[in-house]
Amino acid sequence: MEQVKVYYDHVGNTITVWLGDPKEEHLCEEIGDDVILMKDKAGKVIGFEKINFKVPAEEQMRIAFEAVHE
Repeated sequence: MEQVKVYYDHVGNTITVWLGDPKEEHLCEEIGDDVILMKDKAGKVIGFEKINFKVPAEEQMRIAFEAVHE
């Protein structure tokens, strides 16, 4: 079963989403708009991070996923 891991750091104001194993991270690339891609040795994106991301204290963060089968 595939897993997606989401980490929200309310102190550092970042949200990190891992699509693969974080231990496989080899390279990070900032692509603009405060988004950083984490890649493995083969160059495959295994995660991304959004910096300067903040959820107001009075709100809840809701995350929804949709699976697409091709």
